[in-house]
Amino acid sequence: MASSAHEAMHQIFREDPGLFARALPKAGIALPEPTTIQLLDTDLTGIKPMARRVNTLMRVDTADSGSYLLAVEAQGRPDPDKLNSWTYYLAYLYAEYELPPLLLVVCQDKPTASWAAQPIRIGLPVHTSIAVFPLVLGPENLPTIIDPDEAAEDLALAPRSAKPSEPSRVYEGRSAAQRHPTAQRDRRFVLPSR
Repeated sequence: MASSAHEAMHQIFREDPGLFARALPKAGIALPEPTTIQLLDTDLTGIKPMARRVNTLMRVDTADSGSYLLAVEAQGRPDPDKLNSWTYYLAYLYAEYELPPLLLVVCQDKPTASWAAQPIRIGLPVHTSIAVFPLVLGPENLPTIIDPDEAAEDLALAPRSAKPSEPSRVYEGRSAAQRHPTAQRDRRFVLPSR
């Protein structure tokens, strides 16, 4: 139950909706001058179910820096709807788990990786309320692994380092991982041919 002091702190803005536009400049915060102000429903509970699923979600515990969440999304092409989804995922995860969330977007081509790496800013040009800075893994920031011994050191990473723009090197990277004796014993690390 909210206290009367809590209610008084925000109720005044219901009674005088223009108060924020007069108060913020006095605090050194300049927003565009409003022409109209409309009070909206304060209940933010969703009434229709929305399916929101992140591709992979992990809790990561560290020795020195505490714990965090890592949401992994595979992105095959730029999709403007994902910008809203990713922002929602991170806000929801923070509220639900009370741990800092990170977003890792995995891409197979440079245009998609460049698009996914752009910060997502929500707010006004003069003030950002929420900013999302995705981490991106794509062909430009993973070196191609073609040596079988190097591929054996990380069988899950080797095929993913292959560059679609270099088809012969894609084959070499895939083959290096698949030829290695360790890969022959552990088939889960071998990606299917495209």
